[in-house]
Amino acid sequence: MTSPAASPSPGAPGLDIPRVSVTPGGSASTSLTVRNDGDIVEAYRLEVVGDCAAWTTVEPERVSLYPGTSETVTICLEPPRSPQVRAGDMPLAVRVLPTEHPEAVRVPETTVHVEEFRELRTELAPRRRRGWLRGRYRLAVRNEGNTPVRLGFTPGQPGEELKFDFRPTELKPAPGESAEVGLRVRAGRPVWFGTPTSWPFTVDVTETGDGEDGEERQDPGAVRAPLEAEFVQIPIFPTWLLAVLAALLALLLAWFLLVRPAVRSTAKEAADEVVQKRPTPSADANRQAPGTGGDKRPGGGGRSTAPGAGGDDGGAGTGPDGVAGGQQSSATIDLQTGGGQTKTGTYTVPAGKAFGITDIVVANFQGDEGVLTIDFGERKITTIALETFRNQDYHWVTPIRITESQTVTVQVTCAKPGTPATGRRAQGCHEVLNVSGVLSDLR
Repeated sequence: MTSPAASPSPGAPGLDIPRVSVTPGGSASTSLTVRNDGDIVEAYRLEVVGDCAAWTTVEPERVSLYPGTSETVTICLEPPRSPQVRAGDMPLAVRVLPTEHPEAVRVPETTVHVEEFRELRTELAPRRRRGWLRGRYRLAVRNEGNTPVRLGFTPGQPGEELKFDFRPTELKPAPGESAEVGLRVRAGRPVWFGTPTSWPFTVDVTETGDGEDGEERQDPGAVRAPLEAEFVQIPIFPTWLLAVLAALLALLLAWFLLVRPAVRSTAKEAADEVVQKRPTPSADANRQAPGTGGDKRPGGGGRSTAPGAGGDDGGAGTGPDGVAGGQQSSATIDLQTGGGQTKTGTYTVPAGKAFGITDIVVANFQGDEGVLTIDFGERKITTIALETFRNQDYHWVTPIRITESQTVTVQVTCAKPGTPATGRRAQGCHEVLNVSGVLSDLR
C-alpha cells in the first residue's frame, strides 16, 4: 500500500482480497496484505464494512509498519445459520485507515459466496380430531433456511377410507417466512351405531426447487419425516344415547302399566264409594207411585215417596242426600313452589253448598320435576310424578261429592323446576289444578 504522501503507481502493491465461499453455521477466512510505501512509520486501523460486517472480523485490527514493509492480516467469516444470511454473492469490503494521513483511506473489496442451506419446521395440529364425518387440521410451516423453497404435500393412509383436501395445495415461503395450510379430512361413510373408529394418517412435506435447466426438480435431501395425526370417527347414535332411549321407553311402559291403572283405580273407588252412600228407591216406593193403586194419604194425590219425586217433605227438584238441583261450577288452584320445597293449595266448598266433582285438569306447563298429590276432603284421589306429564285430566261419570267446609287440596313437592316455552329455566315449580262439577244447595 502506498503512503498518503506518495501517489499510487502501477508498480505499487495492490489491495486485492481473494474471493471466498462460506456456509452459514461454519467459518472461512481470506487475507489482505497491507504495505507501507511511504517514508514514515504509519499505523493502520482495519474495519469491515457492508453486509458482512456483523459476522466478519479482521485479525489483527491494527498494524504499524515501517517504510517499505508490509503485513498480512486475516479476515475471518463466521455467518450464523439463520434465514437472515441469504444464499448467494454478497460484497465484502475492508476500510484501511492510516492514522497519520486519514485522507489516504483505502477500501479494498471482494465477493463472498454464501452457500445455501435448507431447514424446514413443520407442525400438524391437532394430532387427534373427533367428528361424525369430517375433521379440520392446521399444517404450520416455517422456512428456517436461507433460500426460498417450494413445498408440496402428500397424504398417506393405510386404506382408502379417508379423503384429503389441502388449501392451498403448495407453498413458496421465503427464508424466515411462516405460512399455514388448511387440511380437511373426510371419511367415506358415516358410522351409525357402535363405538368410535380411529383412522391414523400421515402427511409428507416435500421441498422442491428449480434446477439449472429451469425444470422443477425434487430435492431428495429436503424430504421431511412424515407428520402423524389421527381422525376418530364417532357414531351418529352413540351407545349411551341408546341406553337413554331404552330407559325412557321403560319409564313410558311403566307409566301405562302401573301408574295410570292405579290412578284410574283410585278414581273408580272414590266414585263407587259415593254411589254406595246414595239411597236406592225400594220396590215398595215404586209400587206406591201415582196410578199404581198404592197407599194414599188424606188430601193427597197418591204422591210417591221415592227420592227426587216430590214427597211429603216438599223439596221439589231435590236430589239424593237432600241436595237441591244446582249449577255447573269450577275452581282453579294456582300453586307456585320453590325448588326443594313443599307447598299446599286449597279450595273450600262454601257454606250451605255441596260440590259434586266430575272433572279435574292438572297443568305442568314448565315440565317441572317432583310429586303432586290431590285430595278431596279426607280422601286421597291420586299422587302423580310431575316429570311424567305436562297436562293431565280425569273425568268421572258419577260425581265425587264433598260438602260445605271440606276442601279440594293439591300438594306439590318441587324437586327441580323445569324449562317453559321461553327457553329459560324457571326459578320455581308452577302447577295449576282446575276442578269442575255441580255446586248445589244443601236442603
